[in-house]
Amino acid sequence: MSDTINHQRRRFFGLAAVTLAAAQFGAAAIANAQSSMMKASTTKAHTSFPALKQVKAGVLDIGYAEDGPADGPVVLLVHGWPYDIYSFVDVAPILAAAGYRVIMPYLRGYCTTRFLSEKTPRNGQQSALAADMIALMDALGIEKAIVAGFDWGARTVNIMAALWPERCTAMVSVSGYLIGSQMANAKPLTPAAELSWWYQFYFATERGRLGYAANTREFAKLIWHSASPTWAFDDTTFERSAAAFDNPDHVAITIHNYRWRLGLAEGEAQFDAYESLLAQAPSIAIPTITLEGDANGAPHPDPAVYAKKFTGKYAHRTITGGIGHNLPQEAPEAFAQAVLDVVRL
Repeated sequence: MSDTINHQRRRFFGLAAVTLAAAQFGAAAIANAQSSMMKASTTKAHTSFPALKQVKAGVLDIGYAEDGPADGPVVLLVHGWPYDIYSFVDVAPILAAAGYRVIMPYLRGYCTTRFLSEKTPRNGQQSALAADMIALMDALGIEKAIVAGFDWGARTVNIMAALWPERCTAMVSVSGYLIGSQMANAKPLTPAAELSWWYQFYFATERGRLGYAANTREFAKLIWHSASPTWAFDDTTFERSAAAFDNPDHVAITIHNYRWRLGLAEGEAQFDAYESLLAQAPSIAIPTITLEGDANGAPHPDPAVYAKKFTGKYAHRTITGGIGHNLPQEAPEAFAQAVLDVVRL
């Protein structure tokens, strides 16, 4: 199919591909629909989820949305910072129509997700977030799931796939392999690369913590614009997600996450063994599709750099049409198609 496909044809073929996938779930027709789903779609009509649910899992009472049949194969969709589960508001119905049970949790520090104890450290380190997702699966009685995410969510599903591969059927990861370590982060980057991480250095200061606390919405909107420079989101779309940042632990989790990366904040001892393994940059063997938007304005690695980290069945897709960092919300059909396809690699 031509790369110059127009928006009306793109919409038609995108919907046709989803219908075909739903009608012949698990059939080769899903893969044949792939080319029509590789670009951004204008079909973005959903504005809400069913009522939020809550479940006690590990140290948290996790808020989450769910769509699709309760007995379907599970897809776990994990959001990033500063975003929320509304990044998947148009993805979930596509997957639900194809027979999947779709689970979309709020990370610690977002919306209705709360710590069960005031004494629990407000820890944002990478392995803690992944452990939260395993605890969620345990609490919901989910043995295995396709895991998919972007930004913090991509790093989280990467870690799940590396440390708990037996719990992960397959993975879709925006911007590829994002597992890091304090040791790796100690190495200075080029000046241009360092500049792109300006907010990480800002958060390392007390001024940055106070500034983020005082201007959380303004800060998040700035990140949305810079990370997705061609995404014309409106105020309603932004405010729908920004409400999740009102969580009383949001600032603490955000600041700790970025300070921990630079070795400026301690993690929890219970995660030391996980971090030691992650510091070795472990390969990921489960079936994986990585995605990248052609207009991603956030720091991200080149796909050629991380391709060898995926030792199982693997494919990479670059989504064209001015798609930025929040790929699931900007190109929901392309993201959903990757989830449908990854089990067929």
